[in-house]
Amino acid sequence: MPCRDALPKIPTEKILEATARVDEAGRLVLPAEVAAHWGLRPGDRLRLATNSHRLAITRSPHHLVKLYVESTTVCNLACRTCVRNTWDEPARHMPLDLYQQVLEQARAMPDLRLLSFGGIGEPLTHPHLPEMVAQAKAQGLTVELITNGTLLEPRLARALIEAGLDLLWVSIDGTTPESYDDVRGAQLQVVLDHLSDLQRIHRDVGRFTPQLGLVFVAMKRNVADLPQLPRLARRVEAARIMVTNVLPYTRELADEILYDRALFLPRSAPSPLSPQLSMPNMDWDAQVGTVLVGQLRASAPVYLADAPLDWSRNTCRFIQQGCAVVGQDGRVAPCLSLLHPYTTYLHGHERRIRAYHLGNVTDRPLAEIWGDAEYVAFRERVAAFDFSPCTICGGCDDLKANETDCFGSPFPACGGCLWAQGMVQCP
Repeated sequence: MPCRDALPKIPTEKILEATARVDEAGRLVLPAEVAAHWGLRPGDRLRLATNSHRLAITRSPHHLVKLYVESTTVCNLACRTCVRNTWDEPARHMPLDLYQQVLEQARAMPDLRLLSFGGIGEPLTHPHLPEMVAQAKAQGLTVELITNGTLLEPRLARALIEAGLDLLWVSIDGTTPESYDDVRGAQLQVVLDHLSDLQRIHRDVGRFTPQLGLVFVAMKRNVADLPQLPRLARRVEAARIMVTNVLPYTRELADEILYDRALFLPRSAPSPLSPQLSMPNMDWDAQVGTVLVGQLRASAPVYLADAPLDWSRNTCRFIQQGCAVVGQDGRVAPCLSLLHPYTTYLHGHERRIRAYHLGNVTDRPLAEIWGDAEYVAFRERVAAFDFSPCTICGGCDDLKANETDCFGSPFPACGGCLWAQGMVQCP
């Protein structure tokens, strides 16, 4: 491993700092550079969330900012965490002409800035992936993808660098050869060698993008590896780490989850029965951690340096961040979790998730689908998140599917979505 002084400067996400003001009528006025950064226009609405210490502002759910493209449903691995273990849909690549049609339609979306290759399959299996990246970059988009890294051989890595890929997420669900093989059924050293080659090629060409990020799916069988993840990230010169919980597609995986108690932590105001606990930053050793865990188990609202630990509950980041998904066949879904049908488990109940498609880009332009009344109404409903609290409920027949809930919500009912409760996250 090279010494710290020999490492290149790793690009990091820029933070825009500015000062807003309140005008004579009490209206919050955002600086022009902030409005431009978020693609805000006159008449747009912003959602506010506040407590006694902070004010959080989120954009209107009606600007498409990030487009996920499922370039393929083909994969070269058979990971124990994959939906394929209970899935029988055909494995296919997105045709190149369909992808080009998506890009052409994306030109009509003025706020679209980011294209992410993700979904069920392994993007590196697609024979035209570098060309697809280059075409999106030529359109002025920031481009990222997520891969298992086993196919990232030097020739392909160089092609992706030359195509202009901005961010490469690599799934590494174990930091030892044994734990990685247990989850992925593959060799960790192969991936690490590929990432070393990637950094060597970076130096050869003098271009240090794509930036590298690591994704770790945590569960009981591999959570002991987490303390070693930052060290591994430094070894491969990764700038980001994302840890997510496992989404259980099988009963075996349902026994592996690390959030059984966390699901029952309510997002509620302080009360005499549930006093608010405000914690400072401190050394999070075993002694202090035990105290905090005890408070969480008691379901007390907990704040860490004035930030509520449950701030992410009842919030759909796909809607909040202006996302949509185009599947390998052109179907449009509002999020990755509703792109395909699958079975999962919640509180021991088998739960059947029906896919939700708003249209197909081969039939209607993406801008028309995005602006359809049904899609607009769905985004408003999810932004308000007025669903029954399925994740903290003991379970009823409505929990067994996403068709409706005890509030009478229409399909799809999102109260049981683990993404919206901060348990599962995607790049």
